[in-house]
Amino acid sequence: MTARTVKIATSQYPIGRPSRWEDWVEHLSGWVARGAELAPSGILIFPEYGSLEIVSIRGAEAEGDIIRQIDTLTDLAADIDAVHRRLAREHDVFILAASLPLRLEDGRVVNRARLFAPNGDVGHQDKQIMTKYERTPWGISGNPGLRVFDTPIGRLGIAICYDVEFPLIGRALGEAGAEIILAPSCTDTRAGAYRVRTGALARALENQIITVVSPTVGAAPWLPSADTNFGRAGIYGPSDTKFHETGTFVEGEFDMPGWIHGEVDLGLIEVTRTDGNVLAFRHWAEQPGADSLTLPEVERIRLGFGAC
Repeated sequence: MTARTVKIATSQYPIGRPSRWEDWVEHLSGWVARGAELAPSGILIFPEYGSLEIVSIRGAEAEGDIIRQIDTLTDLAADIDAVHRRLAREHDVFILAASLPLRLEDGRVVNRARLFAPNGDVGHQDKQIMTKYERTPWGISGNPGLRVFDTPIGRLGIAICYDVEFPLIGRALGEAGAEIILAPSCTDTRAGAYRVRTGALARALENQIITVVSPTVGAAPWLPSADTNFGRAGIYGPSDTKFHETGTFVEGEFDMPGWIHGEVDLGLIEVTRTDGNVLAFRHWAEQPGADSLTLPEVERIRLGFGAC
């Protein structure tokens, strides 16, 4: 078996309060530079809604108004993406940028995560299932359509926060070939953080793949939409065969800002699926009722191949 290792750095990211666009760019650049040192030629993961910090450049009125937050980030989305595209190229890493609420041309608002490749390619995944707060008062909608990104470092799926708690999303990504599911999160209670962690561990177990969590952490009282943040980053796998017996490669300390990093061998996924102590991925269809389930369709997208 040929090893297919990938280096991963996943952030425990504190929401900041930049007063100028240039301050935010400098701040993000520092985070990316440090992450790239820990995961050279690998992937860096930022959390759900970490982009909310950018609204602070528009002042207190934008910070305190959830509709103005959406409009601000929609207005700045192209500029935000340009910064990430440049940093991915400069540091030769894939970057899953912090998700943002984005107003579409038809007026709907979605929660969108964007994946940047070193060669300039960009893909995105919208959150599928909204939490109560996202539905009301934010008015954010789920946007159907799952994707698996076939990249030089592996096949990547994205399940944003709440989405990783639902098994059919993870199963659809797994059957479409995902080897790693990225789960950026933003939770305002320890219970929420543990739900995301449990979901990530369960998806790794069921599908015998790797899952990665990246949370927002710390207090941001100036932002009513993300004033409290709890979580810890982690890299998880099936607790079987060559993987760690607990299913945890590495985890951070709760609520402490910084990067958590590790290296995983994707070649072990097939070993576990064919010769593990259990064969959960293969035996999924033997569950009572499994034959009546309809999995969502998944689009396969090539990302990051070719020159800049």
